[in-house]
Amino acid sequence: MNIEADLGKCQGFANCVMAAPEVFDLDDASLVVLARRQVLPDELEDVREAVRSCPVEAIWLTES
Repeated sequence: MNIEADLGKCQGFANCVMAAPEVFDLDDASLVVLARRQVLPDELEDVREAVRSCPVEAIWLTES
């Protein structure tokens, strides 16, 4: 699975960072930063929670 992000939608709520801090961060403008695009198997549940918790649907998963 891969992570995609739409910086135009991101509002800096940081729900993704709270759910999966090893994958997500925020930059100085409070926009999502991806540590990498590919999700490791042991991170998948946390990343799915991050996707579900984004109130503006700025992040999503795609098939590799």
